[in-house]
Amino acid sequence: MRLPLAIRDLFASRSIEGPNLHLRPPRRSDAYAWVSLRKESYAFLKSWEPSWRPENCTRSSYLRQYRSQVFAAREDRGYAFHIFRNSDNALLGAVTVANVQRGVAHSASLGYWIGAPYARQGYMREAITVLIPMLFRQMKLHRLEAAAVTSNWPSRLLLENLGFRCEGMARDYLRIDGRWRDHALYALLATDPLPGPTASATGQAPAPDDTHTHSYSGATP
Repeated sequence: MRLPLAIRDLFASRSIEGPNLHLRPPRRSDAYAWVSLRKESYAFLKSWEPSWRPENCTRSSYLRQYRSQVFAAREDRGYAFHIFRNSDNALLGAVTVANVQRGVAHSASLGYWIGAPYARQGYMREAITVLIPMLFRQMKLHRLEAAAVTSNWPSRLLLENLGFRCEGMARDYLRIDGRWRDHALYALLATDPLPGPTASATGQAPAPDDTHTHSYSGATP
């Protein structure tokens, strides 16, 4: 079986489980929860994302994004995952693995966002921790990259605590919230130590740096 088909079948067949949450590919039926959470989190996310308006966050915009994500997965270009809390199946946010490169690179870009009600509770750290081994072992990636606005210290500290190394800065890297912003560039290699188990996101307060805002990879409406 070709690698893209094997990966697609793997992700479609089961969710990725953590102690407090699970990840799975988006579904059409997620539209209402996605729209509600994005609108509720607009003020929290807007400083770290390309400009968008809450009134443009609709079921139609979600379905357009969903179709794009399905196509990307079929072509082994990118994979999207929604994050759900185990206790009540609430949608918490999303992680994207974009710009998948094969050949001599075997790399991809990591992006993520979390809803305002669930920020700074350790959920994003747990989600990425349980996802990374699959990206390196099943997806056969060698290098996972991420970029964060230089002033977005919660996101930068999250990456650093997951083992990502800062490899430099990119000037005017992305147009975020209506203006060009410098970004810190991070990477994690398959040969680096993988992040360890996380503390309970429901029973303990997260460490001060276990927070999240946004590292962009195309998640806006």
